[in-house]
This record gives sequence, C-alpha cells and structure tokens, in this order.
Amino acid sequence: MLVLKKALRSEFKKPIGTLYPSLDDAQDFLASQKPDTLLVSVGDVTTRNLQERGLIPHLGIIDNQVERKPAQHDIVYDNVTLKADNPAGSVTRELWNTVKQGFQLIKAGYRVLILVTGEEDLAVIPGVILAPPGSLVFYGQPGEGVVICEVDRVRDKVIKMKEMLEEE
Repeated sequence: MLVLKKALRSEFKKPIGTLYPSLDDAQDFLASQKPDTLLVSVGDVTTRNLQERGLIPHLGIIDNQVERKPAQHDIVYDNVTLKADNPAGSVTRELWNTVKQGFQLIKAGYRVLILVTGEEDLAVIPGVILAPPGSLVFYGQPGEGVVICEVDRVRDKVIKMKEMLEEE
C-alpha cells in the first residue's frame, strides 16, 4: 500500500492538470477533443457533473461520499461495477489492480464504475498512470472547480508524485 504522509498533503492538494471553475468553463477545451477520447472521472460530484452534460466516463471512480459526507445522489449508468477497498490517504494494491482491470474492460467495450470503500481521492494517481495515451482524467478541486488532466502531459509528474508516497 502506498501512503501519503502528512508533510506532503499540501503538495498533493495542488492541481495536477488545468483547473477550471466549472465544466461550463471548460467547454471550449472539451469541444476541441476527439469524440472517442477516453474519459476518466474521480469523485462523485465530478462523475455526476460529467453525466449531466452527456459526457459519460469510460471509467468512473467514486466512494459515495461528498466532502466526507454521504452523497445525496446515485451514480447510475450502463457499466460494469467493480469494488475496491482504499483507506483515506492511500493507494492500495487492490485499488491499483481494480483500476488496471477497469482499463482492460474498457478495451473490451465496457464502461466501468469503481465503487471504493474508504476514499477515492488518490485514485487520480493510478488513473493517470494506467490510462491509455490521449485520455482525460477529471477530478474535483474542493471549493475551486474541476481539474482536467491530459494524461500525455501530466503522466511524468504523476509518476514522480507516486514515488513520493511511502510503501507500507
């Protein structure tokens, strides 16, 4: 299991990709993407907001929590649902392998929703590292908006972030 130590938390709170105040503010960017761009979403609000705009994530990673409180909505779409345990501030081997399995299922033509028991915040790390080239990873930046990561541009940065986590 990879664990984020307290001393690095402020570093990991900085946006990895481009921060937009809302998905509406990202419309020009999104309109410039190829129609077959693979979309990954991390977080309940981000996944729901994408759905509401007709952008159904190929891989959605949620924990049924919004800012540590039970989500007030259900994320439902035509998908394969996988489950993984992942405590707060960590990336378990189980989560990593489940994300990997999710991308394999996407190659077979499925959309995948991963339901995390615990916390999904750091799922951005395996999401970016394992995503196919050209993919976009979306996640919420609490109180600020949505971050869109162009995988090809941020993968090296995310690999370095992963290396800062402690193995336990």
